[in-house]
Amino acid sequence: MQSSLTGVVPTFGGSIRRSEWVVLVFLFYVQALPRFLPVAPAVEHRIVLWNWAIGLVYVILLCIAFLRPAAWVSITRDWLPLAVVLLAYREMGWLAQPHASALLESHWIVWDRVLLRGGVKAAIELFGPVLPSILEIAYSLVYTLAPLSIAVLYLSGYRDHIDRFLFVFILTVLLCYAQFPFWPSEPPRVLFSGQDTPAYDTVFRHFNLWMLGKYGIHTSVFPSAHVAGAFAAAFGMRQAAPARKCANGLLLLTAILIAVATVYGRYHYASDAMVGFLIAAAVSLACAFRPEKRSAHSGLVAAVESAVRT
Repeated sequence: MQSSLTGVVPTFGGSIRRSEWVVLVFLFYVQALPRFLPVAPAVEHRIVLWNWAIGLVYVILLCIAFLRPAAWVSITRDWLPLAVVLLAYREMGWLAQPHASALLESHWIVWDRVLLRGGVKAAIELFGPVLPSILEIAYSLVYTLAPLSIAVLYLSGYRDHIDRFLFVFILTVLLCYAQFPFWPSEPPRVLFSGQDTPAYDTVFRHFNLWMLGKYGIHTSVFPSAHVAGAFAAAFGMRQAAPARKCANGLLLLTAILIAVATVYGRYHYASDAMVGFLIAAAVSLACAFRPEKRSAHSGLVAAVESAVRT
């Protein structure tokens, strides 16, 4: 399969990609949330400003792509959704609601105690700090999985399949974020401090705790976007580049390690991780049963676009 920096331009043209539809719908959704949640006017204005700015960027890119396709526009559209995910994460922090009780967490922690005290924690720590360190390293890699996956698609000749990957990944992660304001909750490491904590306080754990303390939000831990995003990267890569078995296997293994790490490290409850996985699996299955189609209509659109450009 051949690909180039400009090869994707004729495929997408000036049409809106599926992943971009997801981004735009989410931006409008977030703008509507302050009307239903007790949010300060300053926060609402900040959200409106950022979301309209992102929307304007997309309008400009689409206009350029339609009128005068350029490689840099297509490349920008490949990577811009990942920046929007970061913005969406911050916006969920701005929309954090008062957390008066721990009713949800008191139910979720029951399953964690059954798992961890039932032998899972002892098994992970059986060989000392080796497996706990591996789990913490995997957890820290969650932030790199999406950009690394796109890089793999570039290098392996699957660049024109990037939207397939992005659609699975972006839809999964934003579905998690969209629920955060309605499940206000605190992570077990905070609410149940000192209970079932890892026996080995490794440097990798210190790094993860530093990252969460400096850049994390305090809106919700349910569902786990870490787990959902990790599995979405694995499932999305499998759909975008099924022949890249090594990359697919590594992503799936990393996602499994991340899911275990979230519970063992007390970053999330087991219920968070399970629902995050189910969301990623559901999105992936829905996309697998509805593959992209190049219809006669799309061919007609491409012909019209070509005529306009000439």
